[in-house]
Amino acid sequence: MDGYALGAGTALWLGVLTAISPCPLTTNIAAVSFIGRQYSHPLRVTLAGLAYVAGRVATYVALGVLLAGGLLSAPSLSTFLQRWMNAILGPILILVGMLLLGLLAFEAGSGSARGARLKEWAAQGGVPGAFLLGALFALSFCPISGALFLGSLVPLAVTHNAPVLFPLLYGVGTGAPAALFALLIAMGAKSVGSLFDKVGRAEGVARKVTGAVFIAAGVFFTLRYTFELF
Repeated sequence: MDGYALGAGTALWLGVLTAISPCPLTTNIAAVSFIGRQYSHPLRVTLAGLAYVAGRVATYVALGVLLAGGLLSAPSLSTFLQRWMNAILGPILILVGMLLLGLLAFEAGSGSARGARLKEWAAQGGVPGAFLLGALFALSFCPISGALFLGSLVPLAVTHNAPVLFPLLYGVGTGAPAALFALLIAMGAKSVGSLFDKVGRAEGVARKVTGAVFIAAGVFFTLRYTFELF
């Protein structure tokens, strides 16, 4: 597997890991469940769920183009990043890995009032409202999702000069669990709660493994590109 394909796979995995993290997972389930209750026809539930996912993907692509594309569009800055990104990436990966392992903690802001208003918009806006809900919820970064997007995905997109594709894959990854839950709701599945619990347990293991990998990769990048020990 070449470096670009590995980077693309990492971007997709970061999106999945973001989606199953406690804060985004709770938000996604609440949003999709709320959207699903607005319709009685399975097709409408599915379309609204997909619109919610599309809204999230569109937001992450826009942010990726704005942040990674903006960094790459400045010739002098792009040259600097191409030269030093591997050295910069080492400490960033270590910090993100420590956050994933719970060795660092940040306070998350409350978005309950904002979430209530967005739900009202979705109820009144149909499928377009679901798209808007997904787009706006994607901006509600929790500490872990913010670290994964800003601290891992954006540097990854800059390193591989992929300000559109990698955020797109990240967005697809964040939307996949929400799309699955929307499909289960549309099918009238009664096991959504059980699946939610299983995903929550799997997230803990996946987050710790990813955190350990990030720290190991960060140490490797630091030793090789900062201290040039090998």
